[in-house]
This record gives sequence, structure tokens and C-alpha cells, in this order.
Amino acid sequence: MALKTNQNLPVSSPMIAKLHWTWAHTFIVVQFALQILLLIPGIGFLRAPIRIAAFAVGLFLLVWLPTAERKKHPATMPAMIILAIMLLQFCLNPYINSVTAGVAQGAMYLAILSPLFWVRGLKITPTAFESLMFLMWGINTLSAVVGVLQVYYPGKFQLSLSTVIKNNPFGGENLLITLANGQEAYRPMGLTDVPGGAANAGFYALLFGVVIALKHKNPILRMAGVASGGLGLFCIYLTQIRSVLVLATIAMVFLAIVLLRTGQIARATTMLTGVTGLFTGTFFWAIAIGGQSTLKRISSLFSSSPQEIYQQNRGYFLQNTIDKLLPKYPLGAGLGRWGMINKYFGDNTDLVSQPIYVEIQWTAWLLDGGVPLILAYVFTLYWACQTAWNIAINRQLGDFALWGALVFAYDIGVLAITFNYPIFMSQGGMEFWLLNTALFVAANHILDQKPLDV
Repeated sequence: MALKTNQNLPVSSPMIAKLHWTWAHTFIVVQFALQILLLIPGIGFLRAPIRIAAFAVGLFLLVWLPTAERKKHPATMPAMIILAIMLLQFCLNPYINSVTAGVAQGAMYLAILSPLFWVRGLKITPTAFESLMFLMWGINTLSAVVGVLQVYYPGKFQLSLSTVIKNNPFGGENLLITLANGQEAYRPMGLTDVPGGAANAGFYALLFGVVIALKHKNPILRMAGVASGGLGLFCIYLTQIRSVLVLATIAMVFLAIVLLRTGQIARATTMLTGVTGLFTGTFFWAIAIGGQSTLKRISSLFSSSPQEIYQQNRGYFLQNTIDKLLPKYPLGAGLGRWGMINKYFGDNTDLVSQPIYVEIQWTAWLLDGGVPLILAYVFTLYWACQTAWNIAINRQLGDFALWGALVFAYDIGVLAITFNYPIFMSQGGMEFWLLNTALFVAANHILDQKPLDV
């Protein structure tokens, strides 16, 4: 169906957007501030409350902000089914670890999905959405810059290390890398307290930087976008987290696919040429600084087929989930039996509901709600991707559609990361639903309040 639009509405500013502040902006700033708090020396004993507060913000906004009778994101209904499954698991599953852990697990699912509900009530204009993108770009580029400095000046920009890392059997020594000059340094942390934490900021800096460089004609913005992409890639290479490098590659490929699908051949050619040069040039820069350890780690991605590499690393966890856990827990293993929820709130005195180790998102979904939860979340993610795709290819949205391409590419990358990490039980999950819902609201603002055809 053709989408009607009010042609008098501005689609996007050709220059950097003036800041139109909303609760979505506040949410991002609060998340960043809570992360910075963890970097203060001697505050490790507050790690658990700070981590909990990050999710409590979503619950607070869900309760605090007024409910608006506006169009719901298409993923809202399957999200409601997810929450209903959580309630059934709490009430009916006999293997729940403890009441406290069960409540905490359900609350975490609600907090992560909460942007689907409270963001739709915000007045997010295209200008406000663009300023939100610039805010996220700036924060993550700053973190990537700090990550680069941590490698160039080992120890001088070293921030407080997570108490979880300090207290593990290796004391964090397994997260050190040997640089080309022979010095040892932690994998770039950026503005996090975890070695390797700069990889996520690097991914955002790359994705947002590339889109900003494509979208804006201002030469300063274009150079800043390219520079942030290079800094982000450098951090990804030096953290030696191969999954994020694969994630970045997937996102770039799907961004190019959207550009080609919409007939933006010149932009697609420019992007593919520029990104190829960026990946290549930054690779040699990273090897010059990171030395042989970085070269060997990255080269291992090409030593075998993708299936073999995955099987050698995370494939075991997926195989174990399918072969052993699925037959045992087709309807869920009981809430509160894995991860930090179990550590903070669990009661493991009952031998029947002992903790289960989780490494990937699919294991987490199976344990928390079995096959019904997996299916519900798959449908939820499908509608997120489908909606972002429809926005990305909608010519009536003008240049704003490029933000849809960014979110779609990001969505596909996040789907890939579920096979490596339980991202939808982290702050990254909240950011996912914030980005998708904010995009949907802003696009509908342009489309004269008419629902998107999804």
C-alpha cells in the first residue's frame, strides 16, 4: 500500500539537528551517567545497585510517563505475549529458583521491553530523533577515543576495573594484550569498567559515523563521521572481540543492501568504497599498535569456514542448548536460575533449582520460558526488523529514511549477536527497543500520523 504523507512536514535538516530534548534523551544520558559512576575508584561495593538502577530507570519511566493513545509499534503485541509468559512462568513453573529471583527476572524483562510502551507517548519529531542519534554518536565516540588513549598510553588512562574481573581466578590477567612495543595493556575499556568494553562503543561510533557521513553534506560533519568510524574500528580490532567485528561487518553489508534497494547507487558506491578503505586502513593501524597478538586473533576469522569458527567458539553453547537443555526444559527451567539475577537474588540451597550457566541469548530464552518464549521473542524481533525495513525503503520519508537504514542494519547485527551473548538481558536490549520505537514514532510524525504499512 502507498503511504500518504503531509508534504509540508520537514523530513530532515541537512545540517546537524538542534537539540530537541525528550525523555528518550534523558534516558540515554542517565544510562551513560550510571556507567561513569562505576569508574569512580572505591565505589565497587555499589556495583550491584548501580546496575539495578540502570534497569529501574526504564520501569520508572513506564510508570511515570502518561499513557498516550498513539500508534503502537507492531512489536508491542508479541511483547505483551512475552510478559504474559513471564507471569505464567512465575505462577506455574515449579522450578523457580526463589520468589525474589523470579520477580527480579520478570521485572528485568519488563524493563528491557519498557521503551516499546513509554517511548510511543513522547513527541519525537524527526529533528528530535536526529538529535538523539547525535547524542548517542557523541557518547560512544567519546568512549572510543578513551579506548584509543588507553592503548597509546597504557596505565595513564586506566579507569577503575570491575570488581567482578578483579575477583575472578585470573584477576583480569587473561584480558591483557601484548602491544607491538612489548608493553602489556588491558584490552581497550573505553568509558566502561570491563576490558574490551570499548568494542561496543566502537561499533556505535562506526555505524553512526558512516550514516552521518553519508547523510550530511557539511564537510566537517563528514570528516567527523569518518574519523569516528576509524576510531571505532580501531577499538574493535584492539579489543580482539571477533564477534563485534563480525557484527560491524554484517551491519555495513545490510546498510549497503538498503541503499541499493532504494536505488541510491551513488551513496551505496561511496559507502562501500569508503568502508572498505576504512576497514583496511584501520586494520594496518591496529596491527602496527597491537602487534602479532592482534594479527593472529583477527586472522583466525579466516582460518576456517564461518560455521567451523562459530562451532569452535560459541557453537558448543548452541549445540548444548538444542541437544540437552531443550529436551529437559521445553517449557522453561524456572525463573532466576542464571546470570546476575541468580547471583544477586537467587537462593541456591534447593538442589532442584540450581544455577545453570548461560552464554548465549537462546539459552537464556529457553531457560526463562521454553519454546513459547523463544517463539514470542522471535516474532517480536521480526516486527522490529520489518518496521525498520519499511521505514528505510519508504521514499516518502526523504532523507529521514536513512535513519531507518541505520536502525535496520543495527537490528540485523543485534540478531546475529544473540548467538554470541544474551544481549536482551542487558542494557543493550533496552537501547534496541528505544531506537526502534523512537524511529517508529518519528517516522509517523512525518507520515501525518498515519500508521505505517507493516
